[in-house]
Amino acid sequence: MILVWLITILFAGGIGAWLSEKRNPELPRVIALATILLDLFLVVLMLVAPGVLGLDSASQAELGQTGEWLILSSSEWIPRFGVAFIFGADGLGLLLITLTVFLGLMSLGSAWNEIKERTGFFYFNLLWTLAGVIGVFTALDLFLFFFFWEVMLIPMYFIIAIWGHENKEYAAMKFFIFTQVSGMLMLLAILMLVFFHYQSTGEFTFSYFDLLGTAIPDGFGFWVMLGFFIAFATKLPTVPFHNWLPDAHSQAPTPGSVILAGILLKTGAYGLIRFTIPLFPEVSADFAPTAMLLGVISILYTAKVAFSQNDLKRLIAYTSVSHMGFVMLGVYAWTSQGVQGAVMTMLAHGFSAAALFMLAGGLQHRIHTRQMDKMGGLWGVAPKMGFMAVFFTVAAVGMPGLGNFIGEFLVLLGSFRISIAAASLAAIGMVVAAVYSLIVIQKVFHGENKNNLVVEDLTTVEMICFGFMMIGLLWMGMYPQSMLNMSEPTLRSLGVLFFQ
Repeated sequence: MILVWLITILFAGGIGAWLSEKRNPELPRVIALATILLDLFLVVLMLVAPGVLGLDSASQAELGQTGEWLILSSSEWIPRFGVAFIFGADGLGLLLITLTVFLGLMSLGSAWNEIKERTGFFYFNLLWTLAGVIGVFTALDLFLFFFFWEVMLIPMYFIIAIWGHENKEYAAMKFFIFTQVSGMLMLLAILMLVFFHYQSTGEFTFSYFDLLGTAIPDGFGFWVMLGFFIAFATKLPTVPFHNWLPDAHSQAPTPGSVILAGILLKTGAYGLIRFTIPLFPEVSADFAPTAMLLGVISILYTAKVAFSQNDLKRLIAYTSVSHMGFVMLGVYAWTSQGVQGAVMTMLAHGFSAAALFMLAGGLQHRIHTRQMDKMGGLWGVAPKMGFMAVFFTVAAVGMPGLGNFIGEFLVLLGSFRISIAAASLAAIGMVVAAVYSLIVIQKVFHGENKNNLVVEDLTTVEMICFGFMMIGLLWMGMYPQSMLNMSEPTLRSLGVLFFQ
């Protein structure tokens, strides 16, 4: 039940924030803060004692599941159509839930002084997006999963369309079309999978556990798998489904960019690990070389495109696509090092990308431009901002001792066992990333302040947020085993190849 409470609290907090605006425009952010802190408290309890808080032994026995599930509950919803409330969290899910709630708190910090209009509706959308994401990470009924997949998209559309920048309507519509069309393909694939299961067993069900191992007639398996893959690859995103991301990031308000980069992209990677490959193991194995090729293309192509960007947020957006290429590569290598590297990259990228977008959004809020050719010499006027920019930039390019390095190193190690060429080309992408990242630091923070910009340095709230994210990256880099141990039982249960 604790997973249901996590989601319900966010839904209720969002409604409360919206309704409270009439009394006091400052009240919605206080309600949002209290809501996220309450969820964070529950997440800490889950980390400390997940089984005591949420394991429903009856549901576990009914679903035929073993001990890799830390929290698992099931109850009927629409039995006539085989739809049920099935929620569960294993080590992988718990890591991503923790990331979601933590970065939700960080996005609230970035919105604290930036969002001044329609605050109630903004925090309503923020909290409902977080609720949808947690639902995606915990739903184990495919109908329920699709419901939450849609729930997290619509509030994000409003965040971009209402509080975004100059081309916000275009960016929001593009985001919605890409994600909605790919989501409809996934829904069609879900219905086909359920139909084939019904044909072979006579049982109508949307349960993830029941649909595992479904016999699919020859010639249909690839197309059903492709429906899932396109939906998740679009959200990840990977080339050629990435086109919506630069516009969405550049036009979104800072908290919207934090949620997009830090959390929403991870739902695509999670879907590949949890659903696409386990539901279609043989077809996915045949498709793996193509998926790994797409991952390598994403790493190199978007790194090249990043060089030509003058818009700071668009550049960071393209770097996100490049980093997600490592996730695609590691997942479809389907080795223990590759998939654990993908998980670590998801977590570390959540921190580093969120921080970089907070810095870029903070700069835009202060000097009203994202164009790097209008910046320069900002270290002299905002040294705290300059220090944070250097730290999170070197983290993003894989500095040893920080979380991103662990993730990308494991991806390269795991994929090297499968394809030496793919791992070698991906390694080139790391070198390219280091070059353009240093160019950004040079253009924005070093050199002469030609435009005589006066920039307010980071506020106390911003420093606290960045400080927590620094600690997170250092923890992942210095003690990654704490997270690798959590994800290992999940990966073993999914059939990931472990080499001794």
